[in-house]
Amino acid sequence: MPDGYGVPQTEKGVLEWSVVEDRLRSAVHYWMATTRPDGRPHVVPRWGVWMDGRFWYDGAVDTIHVQNLNENSACVLHLEDGRQAVMVEGRSEATAPPGLELGGRLAAEISAKYGKLGYSPEPDAWEGPDAGGLRVFTAVKAMAWFEFPTDVTRFRF
Repeated sequence: MPDGYGVPQTEKGVLEWSVVEDRLRSAVHYWMATTRPDGRPHVVPRWGVWMDGRFWYDGAVDTIHVQNLNENSACVLHLEDGRQAVMVEGRSEATAPPGLELGGRLAAEISAKYGKLGYSPEPDAWEGPDAGGLRVFTAVKAMAWFEFPTDVTRFRF
């Protein structure tokens, strides 16, 4: 970043990761950018939940973004707000069935967030041979600001 765009993480005035994570948890709409096998970009809106330090969401195997991720799991997750921005780089991978405990937690969080929009999965939604395509995004690095340019903050995980 050019001089004047935020300060190192160790100095006063930068964002704490916990505050950024609060924004990731409370967001309703997310954007995910992936790369097609021929190098062209692809961006798609996603519904999901930030839980246990990762982003959990459904992704049918025949969607373009999942096909892209099967070739190259690197992607970027971005919140809708460009003024108070949160951009997270990482990897998205298909998960094994989560089991009923984690599945129950996921279903409860997703239902609380999207139930009024018509999406309320059951705890066993990701179990069995006909289960939905549960995916998990794990952060590698992030950048966020709420008062540009004074609090631009970079995070590495």
